[in-house]
Amino acid sequence: MQESETNELKALFDKGLKIRREVLGAEYVDGSLSKTNDFMMGFQHITTEWCWGYGWGNPSLDRKTRSIINIAMLTALGRSNELRLHVKGALTNGVTVDEIKGILLQATIYCGIPAGLDAFKAANQVLEESGAFEGSKS
Repeated sequence: MQESETNELKALFDKGLKIRREVLGAEYVDGSLSKTNDFMMGFQHITTEWCWGYGWGNPSLDRKTRSIINIAMLTALGRSNELRLHVKGALTNGVTVDEIKGILLQATIYCGIPAGLDAFKAANQVLEESGAFEGSKS
């Protein structure tokens, strides 16, 4: 790899790491990185550079919109563990409890009851743990 490519990847990693920490929380991200061995570091790089640096760092969509899209996609894919993480990030990005409910209802219609049920359970757990139900319409 040429030095210019290495510098570009480093810049993309740094940009992605900043965004990742802002959305998911520094404690979660830094904890994840601290548990990474040499084998898993390749995944950390691709996630931080591509997903967070290139994807989330692209100015064409705001973070709230990206969170809304992620909740719907993760519901469709049946990825409850990742959904929990992104519901927490969605709250950070200004998505309301009512909006999360609306996203999950819409996704349930198109993805099916089993996918929707899993997503509602995962989201509910995060929303309860974060105290998001206090002062919101449910």
